Amino acid sequence: MRYLLRKLAFYVVALWAALTLNFLVPRLMPGNPVDLMLSKLATKGPVTPTTRNAIEALLGTDTHSSLWSQYWTYLHHLVTGDLGTSIAYFPAPVSQVIGQTLPWTVGLIGLATLISFAIGILLGRAAGWRRGSWVDNLIPVTTMLQSVPYFWLALLLLFLLGSTWPVFPLSGGYDVYSVTPGWSLPFAQSVLYHGALPALTIVISSVGGWMLGMRNMMVSTMSEDFVVTAEAKGLTPGRIRSRYVARNAVLPSISGFAISLGFVVAGSIVTEAVFSYPGIGSALLLAVGNNDYALMQGVFLIITLAVLGANLLVDLLYGVIDPRTRARS
Repeated sequence: MRYLLRKLAFYVVALWAALTLNFLVPRLMPGNPVDLMLSKLATKGPVTPTTRNAIEALLGTDTHSSLWSQYWTYLHHLVTGDLGTSIAYFPAPVSQVIGQTLPWTVGLIGLATLISFAIGILLGRAAGWRRGSWVDNLIPVTTMLQSVPYFWLALLLLFLLGSTWPVFPLSGGYDVYSVTPGWSLPFAQSVLYHGALPALTIVISSVGGWMLGMRNMMVSTMSEDFVVTAEAKGLTPGRIRSRYVARNAVLPSISGFAISLGFVVAGSIVTEAVFSYPGIGSALLLAVGNNDYALMQGVFLIITLAVLGANLLVDLLYGVIDPRTRARS
C-alpha cells in the first residue's frame, strides 16, 4: 500500500505540473485567437468593444484579467469538465471535437502499435534464441527501415501503393461518397481499407526497434546463472526459452510498450498530416494554425493523461511482475 501511495502522489504532482504548462504554453505563443475571430466578424460589419469582451469571455482569454485569475478559471473549468469552445471548429465545444477525432487516432495508431510490438517481440525472441538464423539476419533490414524518416517512408508508400499501384486510397478515414458513418459492415470495411496503409507504415517503421531490443535482451538473459541452472536440471529447451529467458527478457520491452501507448496521441500528428487522416493530430495542427488555445489545451490534456496513465500502469505492472521493484521502493 505504501508503494502504491508513493506512486500515486508522484503522478498527482506530475499531473499538476503538466496542467500548469498546458495553461502557459499556448499563451506564450505569438498571436491572439480573439483577434482572429474579430477579423472574421469584421468582414460582415463593425465590431464593438462589447462584442470583443463577449468573445474573450467565451474563449477564456480575457485580457482584462490577470494571468493568475485566468489560471484559476482554467483549473475550475477542467474540474467541471468544461474544456472551452474551439476557434477552429467554432462554435463546437472542445470536448465534442476531441470526442469525434480521438477514436480515429486510438483505433489506427493504437492498433498499429500493438501489432508492431507483438511482431517485434516474437521475431526478437526467435532471433535471440537462434543467433545466426534467417530471422536474426532480418535485424539489419528492419533497423534500416526504422532509421528512415517516417514522413519519407509514408510518402514513398503513398507513391507506390496509392498512386503507381493503386492498392490503397491516398487519403481520408473512409469513403465519404459511398458509405454512411455508423455501426455497419460497409463502414467498418471502408475504415479498415483506408487505415491499412497508415497502419502498415507505422508497423514497418517501428517493428525493428522492438525486434532489436528483444533480441539483445534474450542474448543477455541466456547467459544468466538461473538459465544455466535450468539447463543443468534437464528442462526442455522450449520451457527454458518461454518460462525463463523470454519472460525476463521482455520486461524492458513492456515498459517501452506502455510508454509508446501513452504517446499514441502525440505520435499521430505526422501520420495524419501525411495521410489526411481525420484524427486528433489533424485537429491539433488546425488548432495551432488558428491559435485555438482551448483546443490545443484539450489535446495536450489528453496527451498528458495518456502518458501519465501509461507510466503509472507500467509502474504498477512492474510491481506485480517483478516484486524486487517494490522492495527497492
